[in-house]
Amino acid sequence: MSVKLGVPSKGRLMEKTFEWFGERGITLSRTGSDREYAGAVEGIGNVELVLLSAGEIPRELAAGRIHLGVTGTDLIREKLGQWEQQVEELAELGFGHADLIIAVPACWVDVDTLDDLDAVAAAFRAKHGFRLRIATKYHRLVREFLRDQGVADYQLVDSQGATEGTVKNETAEAVADITSTGDTLRANHLKILSDGLMLKSQATLFRSRRTTGDESERRTVKELCRLLRVD
Repeated sequence: MSVKLGVPSKGRLMEKTFEWFGERGITLSRTGSDREYAGAVEGIGNVELVLLSAGEIPRELAAGRIHLGVTGTDLIREKLGQWEQQVEELAELGFGHADLIIAVPACWVDVDTLDDLDAVAAAFRAKHGFRLRIATKYHRLVREFLRDQGVADYQLVDSQGATEGTVKNETAEAVADITSTGDTLRANHLKILSDGLMLKSQATLFRSRRTTGDESERRTVKELCRLLRVD
């Protein structure tokens, strides 16, 4: 059996991952058309490139269907409960940087901290009869973070795209999302809470703890890690 390496299947994450491996003597490439998720690996034998969406890679690592995978820290921690027991972080790759944050309307001049948000949430529920809504796709991370910070009077509403627009569209009062520059937040008249940083994420190489494999696979993983100069 070959060692399976999962890599994002398109866009800048794929390109930067290919560059990172290439700088270490391992050439990754797509084969066939853009519609075919097939690839090749040169520089080491017995390694198969598996092209997946970044969001699929945590699940495939956790199931042991791939041995190694490149995806964002945020996706690993959101999709995998007790993630350290399922995957091992081998190396941060230095790209794909994004912060997971909580942001509120910029016009909320008296709301700057999570304590302020907690107070506003309680007042909001008393006035409107339902909990303040926070739009996000990061339900696990947001829930855990707010629980640890003592914020309780809210509800999460699912948003899988254009999260920053939910406040303007009146489907949420606040958002929890990733941001790189903050430009989209500002364009939608939102501000990040001063203590609202939940996680600093970046593209990272992970190893599955669920793949046992035979001796040949273990040797290949060890050799690949040596070539990549990761533990």
